[in-house]
Order: sequence, then C-alpha cells, then structure tokens
Amino acid sequence: MSAVAPPSRRAILSLYTSLLRTSRSFSSYNFREYFLQRTRENFKAAQAESDPAKLAAFYSEGKKELAVLRRSAIVNQLYGGWRLAIEDEPRVERERGVN
Repeated sequence: MSAVAPPSRRAILSLYTSLLRTSRSFSSYNFREYFLQRTRENFKAAQAESDPAKLAAFYSEGKKELAVLRRSAIVNQLYGGWRLAIEDEPRVERERGVN
C-alpha cells in the first residue's frame, strides 16, 4: 500500500484563492454568491481534516472544480443578463464639509 502525500498548505491556500477569484468573476449575482458561499463552506469543512488520503482527494476534486468553474465563468460573462437591484451599491450622501 503506497502512502498518499497530502498537498501542502500553500497549495491548498492557492486553490482556495483561485476558487474565490474565479467565483467573483461571474457576472450573474446569484451564481457569484452561490459559488463564493460553496467554496467557503467546502474549505471550512476540510479545515479540520488530517487524513492525508482525504486531503489529497479533496485537493484533486477542488482542482477539477476550478477548471469547470473557470469555463462556466467565461460563458456566464459572455451571456450575462441584467444587473439585479441588490447589486447596486447604496449611495452615500455626504454632508457639506464632511469627507
């Protein structure tokens, strides 16, 4: 039986940031928020994992998911729809003399 080398902490953090960055690139608010939340939840669940085989499986699954997410984000950017009202930033009115 061969021992499975777990991915390094740096590799896992790099995957996490790549997934978050790709999730933020969706033009559709619902897709963007869904994938951001899903990524955070998956990594929070895997944070306490110490089994090298499970970590290796999680990492390889994450790499596959990143590839799919990148392709999906590109398609979403090409065919994105209208912006939702919730996406509009609230206007902050400044009082005169206050920065």
